[in-house]
Amino acid sequence: MDKNILIGGAAGQGIDTLGDMIGKTLSRKGYYVHVSKDFMSRIRGGHNFNQIRFSNGPIYSHWPDLDCIIALDEATVELHADRLREGGVILCDDSVKAEDDRIIHIPMVEFAKEAGNVRTSGSVAAGALFKIFGESTDEVDEIFQQRFKREIAEVNSLAFRKGYDFVEKRFEVERPEKREQIFIDATNAIALGALAGGVGFFASYPMTPATGIMTKLSRIQTDAKIVVEQVEDEISAINMALGASYAGVRSMTASSGGGYALMVEALSLQGITETPIVVVDVQRPGPATGLPTRTEQADLDFVLFSGHGEFPRMVIAVRNPEDAFYQTARALNLADKYQTQVIILSDQYLADATQTIAPFDFSMVTIERYFMTADELGDEDYKRYKLTDDGISPRIIPGKIENQIVLIDSDEHDEYGHITESAEVRRAMVDKRMKKLEGIRSEVQEPDYFGVDNPETLLLGWGSMYGPIREAVDLLNRDGESVGALIFGDLYPLPTELLNKYSKVAKRLVNVEMNYTGQLARLIRQETGIFMDKSILNYDGRQMDSYTVYKRIKEEVL
Repeated sequence: MDKNILIGGAAGQGIDTLGDMIGKTLSRKGYYVHVSKDFMSRIRGGHNFNQIRFSNGPIYSHWPDLDCIIALDEATVELHADRLREGGVILCDDSVKAEDDRIIHIPMVEFAKEAGNVRTSGSVAAGALFKIFGESTDEVDEIFQQRFKREIAEVNSLAFRKGYDFVEKRFEVERPEKREQIFIDATNAIALGALAGGVGFFASYPMTPATGIMTKLSRIQTDAKIVVEQVEDEISAINMALGASYAGVRSMTASSGGGYALMVEALSLQGITETPIVVVDVQRPGPATGLPTRTEQADLDFVLFSGHGEFPRMVIAVRNPEDAFYQTARALNLADKYQTQVIILSDQYLADATQTIAPFDFSMVTIERYFMTADELGDEDYKRYKLTDDGISPRIIPGKIENQIVLIDSDEHDEYGHITESAEVRRAMVDKRMKKLEGIRSEVQEPDYFGVDNPETLLLGWGSMYGPIREAVDLLNRDGESVGALIFGDLYPLPTELLNKYSKVAKRLVNVEMNYTGQLARLIRQETGIFMDKSILNYDGRQMDSYTVYKRIKEEVL
């Protein structure tokens, strides 16, 4: 059975540090772990919390019920105490003036001072938590040593043991076997996937919740031998990335919806210059500033149609950290191969939620470059936009082949890259560019399917709804229902083989999305003529957990 912990308090009280330490330690012990974050857009104060779910079996989402609350302030008790399961406990400092029979008051601040640093009160709480769940102190010292300098690590270890010794065991937890796994969020997975995929240049302007990609890459850029630029705005970011790509370097940029909006003109520039680029949109609720630290899936329509004029693109939604790694590397290859833009959609929930996954298999990642060599060109004059059967023109690195010039222009152009207003050339160039969609369609991956073989109810979701829907399907089928789900990663061009197969079997189709208008449902209707029978939607900035999806399907559909 899974166990669920909530750590709550105000910004600045070390909630993330504490949650990360607990999650990593449980992961090292072999548990499956999922940590989600709920935080306000402020540096100090307000109410923030992390939820930690762990189990000896696979888990994919957060869960509403709690076994233990670490309350760093009174507000946490007031807001979350009613979520405790029977037998649940609340751990808080003596200074927290809350009344509840389930509270265990611990002199966290006093113990932290005795350990040598008042700021280690979170480690006191962690120690008490581990004792309550009957966990050993194995792995703890190593985690502290990896995170802090030696003196600070020793103080935290002492504070941890003071909390550990203060309480008694409360829960029986089935111990897992240690397994090889990593503990990571989609932000870092995208950054590492970019490295594995051969990215050489990354430009970005900080915008929550996409900033972490740039932060990760900038920290390792020297060792990785890449260039990371923090620029003055998103317009500069995408144009610098396009410039680097023109010069032959694999290039990326990332932002959230508001920053992506500033990139739109340059997306059209990419469309006509056919310069490969990968753009990551880590979604948050809009319009405008919206909810900067919350989550939503409302940018799908935007990225499908952003940019003036018609040109090919590919849109991929990452579904979890593991998927984020492999899809980012894949996106770089596809952008290069088809000389197109590949848009990766993530969101705040995925960006900040950390979970255990299998170690990355680098044998599954290849770096495929598509440059013409001097021998292949021979004596022929180079035509950057040569008309070809598949729409993909030969590409060379500027300055690498003697006496050959690589011309590009934002105006319509002929095969050499010279500006033209010829109607005949215009038609030929549009046809050439759009032919690439045929090749891209051949590359799309079908959605993941979960559930019974011939479902009466078919759920359809995408991106970060992968985990909640997957667990909800299991719960529904345990109840004797007949349910399956298709969770899309590739969104455009839309893969249709499994969609057509299961939609013909199911009696009802239900889209489950984090937006108001049902954007996946609209895309499916537009591309296939298939209509949904019901929508399960949420747009309050908080990700639906698996139990919420399960409950709403039971109440609103079945």
